Amino acid sequence: MVMHSRVRSVAGNIKCAARLFCSSSTTTPPAAPLQFPQTLAGLRARLAEESPSLSDFLALKSESAYSVEVGTKKKPLPKPKWMKEAVPGGEKYVQIKKKLRELKLHTVCEEARCPNLGECWSGGETGTATATIMILGDTCTRGCRFCNVKTSRTPPPPDPDEPTNVAEAIASWGLDYVVITSVDRDDLPDQGSGHFTETVQKLKALKPNMLIEALVPDFRGDADCVEKVAKSGLDVFAHNIETVEELQSVVRDHRANFKQSLDVLMMAKENAPAGTLTKTSIMLGCGETPDQVVKTMEKVRAAGVDVMTFGQYMRPSKRHMPVSEYVTPEAFDKYQKLGMEMGFRYVASGPMVRSSYKAGEFYIKSMIESDRAASPSKLTSS
Repeated sequence: MVMHSRVRSVAGNIKCAARLFCSSSTTTPPAAPLQFPQTLAGLRARLAEESPSLSDFLALKSESAYSVEVGTKKKPLPKPKWMKEAVPGGEKYVQIKKKLRELKLHTVCEEARCPNLGECWSGGETGTATATIMILGDTCTRGCRFCNVKTSRTPPPPDPDEPTNVAEAIASWGLDYVVITSVDRDDLPDQGSGHFTETVQKLKALKPNMLIEALVPDFRGDADCVEKVAKSGLDVFAHNIETVEELQSVVRDHRANFKQSLDVLMMAKENAPAGTLTKTSIMLGCGETPDQVVKTMEKVRAAGVDVMTFGQYMRPSKRHMPVSEYVTPEAFDKYQKLGMEMGFRYVASGPMVRSSYKAGEFYIKSMIESDRAASPSKLTSS
C-alpha cells in the first residue's frame, strides 16, 4: 500500500514536534466529526484528517527524540532509564511459582525472561492477576532470531495429561485472565491445535467465567487448525506478527511470514463466535522505520484485528538478533494514539509492554465484560 502524507492540522491547531511530548490544557474544542466510508481508503482519509502524521514521527527522529542509541562492545552505553525492570515478588507470585514447579508446567513469562513477570503474577495496580502458560512442551520446532525458547526439529511428544494439569492448576490460582500459548509444533499432524482446544475446554469447564486468551502459532496457515481453536470457547484469539512486513524474513523463522499471519487472524475472526476478540503484537527496535510501522498497522486493522500491542525488543543473549535502537516512551505513546484513531478497540504501547501484558489484559477484560453486559445472551453461566 502507498502511505499518503498526513500533515493537516487538527481543529486549527498547528502540530509541531513539541506537541508530541505533552498535551496542552488549552486546546481548541474539536469540530463536528466528518463521516468517512468503512473502507481502507476511508480509513486513510480519516487518519489524514484526525491522527498524528508520519511527519510527526519523522520530527521525533530528526530531534533524536524517537529513539536512543544502542551501545556496542567498543562503545558501551547503559540502557535508558525507562527500560529498568522491577524485581518480582508478592504472595500470589510465590504461590503461582510453587504450583508451576510442582506440576512441571512452563510459562512464557519465565522462558522469555519477561520484564513484567512480577507485575502480572501479583496483580499489580489493577488487581487483575494474570499469567501466561506455555503448553506443548518447552522446545520449539522453529528458530526465530529474537526468541529465547530452545529449539529442536524433533522435540519430545506432548504430555497427554497436560491439558488436565494446566486446567486444574490455573483454576486453583484465583486468576481473572489467563493467556495460554505454546511453542511451534510443526512436527505434529495438527500443529498442536487439538492440544490447545482441549486445554481451553477443560479450563472453561472448571472456570466458566475466567477469561482465556489463546496466543497461538500460525499452524502453517492450516484453516482447519485455526477454526478448531477459534471455536474452542476462548475469549481472545491472539497471534503475533512480531515485526513489520518488511523485516519478517530477518526477524522470524523462514516458515513464518506476514501474509500467513494476517490470514490466520482473519480466519479466526470469521470462525470464532460473535464477541471473540482478535489480537496481535509487534516489537519495535528491530530496524523498522516509522513509515513501515504505520503501513503495518493499516494492514492489521484492515484485517479486522481488534487489539494491537507494541513493545521494545530486548535481546535475550549475544546469540540473538541485536537491538537496533531503544524507542522512546513518547514515540510509543504516538503509536498508541494513532492505533486508537485507526479504530483498534484497544492498543497497549510502551517500552515494557509485551504481547501478553498485564495492564492490557485488565482493559481487555473490561471490554469483554462490557460487551457481554450489553448482550445478555453471550453471558456464560457461573
